[in-house]
Amino acid sequence: KGKVCFPGLSEHSVDSANDLIELIENGAINRSTGVTSANEGSSRSHAVLQISLNKVRQFRGRESKVEHGRLTFIDLAGSERGADTNQSNKTTRLEGAEINTSLLALKEVIRALAIGSSTNHIPFRGSKLTQVLKESFVGKTSQAVMVACVAPNLTNCEPTLNTLRYADRVKERDPHNLQPISQPNKER
Repeated sequence: KGKVCFPGLSEHSVDSANDLIELIENGAINRSTGVTSANEGSSRSHAVLQISLNKVRQFRGRESKVEHGRLTFIDLAGSERGADTNQSNKTTRLEGAEINTSLLALKEVIRALAIGSSTNHIPFRGSKLTQVLKESFVGKTSQAVMVACVAPNLTNCEPTLNTLRYADRVKERDPHNLQPISQPNKER
């Protein structure tokens, strides 16, 4: 109940770290990549790995799983500029548009969490990506960590600054308090 479903999603039980590493490697192999004018190995999708830590309990002869924690790892595909995909085929352009749509939805969620709003509405329904991340941002016992990949060259200056801005807003969010943390600086 309350979980987001993805086409082609699979669930696997693992009993060791080696089993988990093997699953991660298989996921990386199956990740959709393609060629754009900006990148020969461009990610054409976000990658999601969710690890549920469960304990099996016996009660009156019945076995049940009790979830003790969940780790969600999401490797975001980079944003797509129209100039990078204008010579690509229709499928690549549509994938780029879907990537941008989900990243825009994530930006709106991060913005709403960082500055708050009078209605306290956080737009998690904007994409499946933000629905998956909802518990990481506002769950009672949740914590969110964002690892940012940045590039030192001038051609990537704007995307790098945007990524750092999002990461800065994420780190300021208190998941236990849905009130605004900071008000936007009107002098900017």
